[in-house]
Amino acid sequence: MTRNVQISDAVAHAMATNRPIVALETAVVTHGLPRPMNLEVVRELVTLVRESGAEPAVVGVLDGVLHVGLGAAQLDRLANDDDAAKLSARDLAWAAVTGANGGTTVAGTLAACRIVGLRVFATGGIGGVHPDFARRHDVSADLHALAATPCCVVSAGAKALLDLPATVEHLDRLGVPVVGYRTDLFPRFYSVGSPSLRVPRRLNDPKQVTRFLDIHWGDLKQTTGVLLCNPIPEEASLDADEIKQALQQAEAAAQQAGITGPQLTPYVLDQVAKLTDGRALDANLALLYHNVKLAVDIALARVEPRS
Repeated sequence: MTRNVQISDAVAHAMATNRPIVALETAVVTHGLPRPMNLEVVRELVTLVRESGAEPAVVGVLDGVLHVGLGAAQLDRLANDDDAAKLSARDLAWAAVTGANGGTTVAGTLAACRIVGLRVFATGGIGGVHPDFARRHDVSADLHALAATPCCVVSAGAKALLDLPATVEHLDRLGVPVVGYRTDLFPRFYSVGSPSLRVPRRLNDPKQVTRFLDIHWGDLKQTTGVLLCNPIPEEASLDADEIKQALQQAEAAAQQAGITGPQLTPYVLDQVAKLTDGRALDANLALLYHNVKLAVDIALARVEPRS
């Protein structure tokens, strides 16, 4: 497209031929998963999307260029770069000027989706309102990116360390539809959810979701994204009280170590994985694959002929 934004031949061909496309982020590769698991997982996700009949559009930045559709060698390079930055939407121009490499967050990936016109994106969990909002006013850029980008984000709710009720309330304030997929509860990332926090709306199959998206963006001319909440599979769900305790210990350790800003979430998630003997990491992987599968189903349904 430009020297600062490049679309792979495979993604460009899929767009030209109206093939389904699923966008994937890379902050999980650069900052979310340990090596070599990070590269193994993204390769498996790419294969999963492609073998299911859709085209994976892995978004990331190399040498300052925002790529939509990273190839195998590019993913290898990004996954093994010790200096790779964590790039939100606000960071992309800086990366272009400095020639940085980086993994894109939900907000950074949504920026690429907005530029290119992609409508389905799978991630693990979005950012949101942090528990100490009253003191630090810390709200993830992911929420405002969702409000500004007509894209369906398939997610297991928001990351577990966040203030989930405040996150849902903030999305409502921004006019972003929050829809439960086969659930009335807002997922709690590692666990399926609690009756104390419900989703405003529910849909039960990919064709319903597709119809909803078509009406939202088409007939009603809405420009916001849609958060489609897909709970972790029951068999992979962890006990909510155990996770709450592990999160409290991890956050205390982060505070003692002086970990803040973009490094906080990766640090806390790593500590939670250790405190649960790796079961939290297993749950993280389970929900990520689960979300990608649903995103593929929605992308496939969107390109089917409909009366």
